[in-house]
Amino acid sequence: MSATSQNLHITETGKSILIQEARAIQMMAERLDSRFSGAVELLASCSGKIIISGMGKSGIIGQKIAATMASTGSTALFLHPADAAHGDLGIVSRGDAVICLSKSGTTDELNFILPALKEIGVSIIAMTGNPRSFLAQNADIMLDTGIEKEACPYDLAPTTSTTAMLAMGDALAIALMQRKNFTQRDFALTHPKGSLGRRLTVKVSSVMAKESAVPVVHEKASVTELILEMTSKRYGVSAVVNEDGRLTGIFTDGDLRRLVQNGTEFLSRTAGSVMTPNPKTVTTTTLAKECLDILETYRITQLMVCDREHRPVGLVHIHDLITLGL
Repeated sequence: MSATSQNLHITETGKSILIQEARAIQMMAERLDSRFSGAVELLASCSGKIIISGMGKSGIIGQKIAATMASTGSTALFLHPADAAHGDLGIVSRGDAVICLSKSGTTDELNFILPALKEIGVSIIAMTGNPRSFLAQNADIMLDTGIEKEACPYDLAPTTSTTAMLAMGDALAIALMQRKNFTQRDFALTHPKGSLGRRLTVKVSSVMAKESAVPVVHEKASVTELILEMTSKRYGVSAVVNEDGRLTGIFTDGDLRRLVQNGTEFLSRTAGSVMTPNPKTVTTTTLAKECLDILETYRITQLMVCDREHRPVGLVHIHDLITLGL
């Protein structure tokens, strides 16, 4: 077989496996019934933890399901059934819900701990393809993840079966998330390091320059004093305030260039006479992402941060926000 023919054969094999696994998920979706909604309601009403357990490849899928549920508003964790039989059942409490994953429903390690789980008083959801198995018969709800055959040519290596379990776990997690009204902001709180988390949780107060770093002059100050203040703080802008310390305007390096271009004497003028009045401002509780949107919309590079009395308490520069990865 030539290299080209071999590559085509491998590609076709890959396509057939993907089609087979996609078909298995489609068939599982067609079989889905009220037991699924019952499982979601059981998990939503769970007063304790959601514990997922499984052996081998099913256990690996279980770990992913637990991670997905934990990140979407549920207290979920993975419990290895062999470890459970040797003391780790101590983490299980009455009021918990346990999801057991087993293709055949006859996994010895899972079946060994089932009586103990029932004695503790947990709700049990079985995810299996064998409704007649010991696991299915001892579960409160069985979710059918049965398949026709594995993608493995010998029908041995867990492939299609684990894909089916993974898809069912995703369906459970997302349906449960929606049932519990888990919002984007809730998601951000569980993903503070991610870009969504930064967009929805980081506030201006965390990134602004504050106190003595904020350039401020009185509106009666001379333009010379204004330029010195703006230059010393190196933000290319200065706030201008009145007798009460309230913001009345700003002066930027762009304003300075325009004064120079006009060719008139301005150094002896007051800050109040050359400032731009009523500038855009934000508060310390404004989200950093909202601040960036304002800067981009109005094509400016800085924003003054004011308190409730409209006194400047900080300054945000666009570079600081971009550095956050917003």
